[in-house]
Amino acid sequence: MEYTKFGNTGMDVSRLCLGCMSFGVPERGNHSWVLDEEKSRPIIKRAIELGINFFDTANVYSDGTSEEIVGRALKDFANRDEIVLATKIHGRMHEGPNGAGLSRKAIMSEIDKSLKRLGTDYVDLYQIHRWDYHTPIEETMEALHDVVKAGKARYIGASSMYSWQFLKALHIAEKKGWTRFVSMQNHLNLLYREEEREMLPLCKEEKIAVIPWSPLARGKLTRDWEETTSRSETDEFGKKLYAATEEADRLVVQRVAEIAENHGLPRAQVALAWVLQKETVTSPIIGATKMYQLEDAAAAVSIRLTPDEIKHLEEPYIPHGVLGFQ
Repeated sequence: MEYTKFGNTGMDVSRLCLGCMSFGVPERGNHSWVLDEEKSRPIIKRAIELGINFFDTANVYSDGTSEEIVGRALKDFANRDEIVLATKIHGRMHEGPNGAGLSRKAIMSEIDKSLKRLGTDYVDLYQIHRWDYHTPIEETMEALHDVVKAGKARYIGASSMYSWQFLKALHIAEKKGWTRFVSMQNHLNLLYREEEREMLPLCKEEKIAVIPWSPLARGKLTRDWEETTSRSETDEFGKKLYAATEEADRLVVQRVAEIAENHGLPRAQVALAWVLQKETVTSPIIGATKMYQLEDAAAAVSIRLTPDEIKHLEEPYIPHGVLGFQ
């Protein structure tokens, strides 16, 4: 495993981050395909053995049970001081007018609940899962600053949003002397490259860590276009992401298959190697429900694509509408 600095901080993270949306109680939340605790623990343990020290979850994943499972596993398998633990806030956690969003009330309540579920005194990275159009960003940034100053989070980060929104948040924090975002968790893969237009250049300029979600496009880059899985058949959010550009996307998937065959590699390694070689990318967030998926991802860290191979992979791409902010 390779390690790198987390943006403009002194913290070291593995070049891969294990996304923990795959772990939880199947009967809780919106994802019936998640692994329960018994099946999750071997994958988390193997990730640590492979050198992954960066784990990303969210309060909303499987109604909080992802945090519970991840917290217990990390306590049993890892040294907390070497683990970079991240979680997120924004989604609805309970019914009622204050059950979601990024108000001061929600942030102060949800950070304590996340810490309790994770079984830790602090998270290394506390992220806003989406932009809250109903709460002033000043209120959100001040509350996040207070969370950091209270010792409940080491750093704060953001996720999918427009570049102007991210820049506004950075500016307000700097103007007020509050803690700034140090990372952007955005949607980036060979089938969705719109972040190259504004967000990635902004992150490069501001020395922001980039930790893309869905680097394998919900698995579409790892198999034939017509092939489905139990997750893809029930993943309503995933179905919306790539429906409008199927013909062009299909060509990209075919080219991933070509290069993978030429190298004798799994397609996932080629698609992930492309993300890892993007100049601004710190640690792609990988999901795994099977051990081989995790081990394929770890092997991708050492793969280097040639400029001609990268050009061949990128050539069929066409502009996409904004995807993943909702």
